[in-house]
Amino acid sequence: MTHLYYVRHAQPDYSVHDDLTRPLTEKGMRDCALVTAFLADKSIDRVFSSPYKRAVDTVQPFAAQAHLPITLIDDLRERRIDSAWIDDFDSFCKAQWADFDYRYTDGECLHTVQERNIDALQKILLTCAGQNIVIGGHGTALSTIINFYDSAFGYEDFIRMRSKAPWIVHFTFDGTRCISIETHDLI
Repeated sequence: MTHLYYVRHAQPDYSVHDDLTRPLTEKGMRDCALVTAFLADKSIDRVFSSPYKRAVDTVQPFAAQAHLPITLIDDLRERRIDSAWIDDFDSFCKAQWADFDYRYTDGECLHTVQERNIDALQKILLTCAGQNIVIGGHGTALSTIINFYDSAFGYEDFIRMRSKAPWIVHFTFDGTRCISIETHDLI
């Protein structure tokens, strides 16, 4: 069995509009200790992350404590919404969950985000079969992964998840077949 602990990043600083460099808030930085404590006894073999700062920074304290390098995988990044900041994020999210192909001109639809993240995940599972893995990532990306394995996970679940940062989802795989999904609220 392969155990994957997908860590949704801790609280981000939304005053920084650049998605790649958006840092964690002070609270987010403190909450990384919750992630480290949760993962401490899981015998983790590998740590992967989206290249976005908030995702890396959330798993970095654990990786340092466990003396593990973090492998950055660009395809684990969060969705691209548009080339400009949008103010009505809630309406945009609702439209995307109602139609997985809905997107703004310069953005990605959820179907594309799901395919990109599942492809990256499948490669990790094939490379790390039988290991215990951590992925540092993002809420929308994680939600589309859960939805891929459990189509009942939808918009209302996504909305509930948005307030959970950090949040950990434990997937158990037999090969590349997901056999269980457990969620863990840390705050």
